[in-house]
Amino acid sequence: MKFLLEVTMDDAALTEDPAGELGRILRYWGGNLRHYALRPGDGSVVYDSEYREVGRWSVTDQAE
Repeated sequence: MKFLLEVTMDDAALTEDPAGELGRILRYWGGNLRHYALRPGDGSVVYDSEYREVGRWSVTDQAE
């Protein structure tokens, strides 16, 4: 099983303060994971601090 997080870095908030914005995304979504079973197929869209879609996380059954 594999957990994947993909974030597009060319979003306005991410170009202005990449470390700060990625940190916020990781804190928010890390805390939100308790609401998921974390089984293959689980996932969600990831938003920046201005609620724009910038990526997604997912759980797969492939261990690449």
